[in-house]
Order: sequence, then C-alpha cells, then structure tokens
Amino acid sequence: MSTFRLMSLAACCALLWGCGSNASEPAPAPVLAEPVAVEAAPAAAPAPDASALPLVTVHKSPTCGCCTAWQMNIQAAGHPVAVVEQDDLAPLKRALGVPSGMASCHTAMVGEYFIEGHVPAEDVARLLQERPDARGLAVPGMPVGSPGMESPSGFVQPYTVYLINRDGSSTPFSQHGR
Repeated sequence: MSTFRLMSLAACCALLWGCGSNASEPAPAPVLAEPVAVEAAPAAAPAPDASALPLVTVHKSPTCGCCTAWQMNIQAAGHPVAVVEQDDLAPLKRALGVPSGMASCHTAMVGEYFIEGHVPAEDVARLLQERPDARGLAVPGMPVGSPGMESPSGFVQPYTVYLINRDGSSTPFSQHGR
C-alpha cells in the first residue's frame, strides 16, 4: 500500500520556487544588505497620485519566484520598486515589528509602513491614502490566488489582509476571495 504525504502550500512553494528553508538543514549565513532608512512621512503629507507613487523596497530571498511575481504586481500598479535580496529575513521582520503569526515569504517597505507577504496593490494604495497610525499590512502565509500566488484556474482562496497596529495587535483591513 502506498503512503501519500500532503504538502502545505508553503512547502510546495519552497520546493518549486525556493522560498523558505529546510528545517533539517542549518540556516545559511545571512547575506548582508544595505540598510534601508525608514523615515516617517509628515502628518500633513498629501495622498500619492498615480504620477508620483512612492518607492516600494522589497526584501526577498534570491530564489523566491512568488516574491518576484508579487513585486511585478506592485510595479504593474505603478510603484517604482527596489529589491534587496537576502537569505535571512527574520532580523528585518523582528526590527520592523512583524508579528510572527503574520509572517510570509517577503517583506516590503513603502514610506513608514511595512507590507508583509502577498498584499494586493489596491490595499497598499488604500493604506497610503488613509495613512493610519499603524506599522503596516500583512497577509500571513501564502494564500492561493493572492498577488504572486495566482492559480492557473483563477481560484482565489479566501484571505484577510490585516492592519498591524503600533502595539503589535492586528485588525482586519480587507477581505479577498469571497
């Protein structure tokens, strides 16, 4: 009798795209990248318009294809993008205050906010327009159908984008895939 083993989506991504790491192997030495200075925007800053969208700096593994696909989605929405490739994103996530239960495969910075994981570009635009007093947005894990995790069938797994508050708590920001 054959035994089948089901793999999680994250494990499939690790196998297919090189995201994540194998827990049985020692973690590779981190690749040091140029630090990204994050300055708070002035309180009276106007909302960005399509002709002057802010830079999105994406921190990702050099081998992760879904991170590159998310980056292309953000670029298609009109944002200039800078990419910092590094093997160990955990120190960056800790420094930015990304709650461990909200982590995903890549972390981006736009203005004073972090964008963790496969957050749709329209949610980034809303964040920048509303400018809440928060740390950023997060989509935990890697939901099928989210930007960068598109399915050939067009299926979108229901998922929530969370607003990460200054105190580390989270509140739902938007819903997708209903």
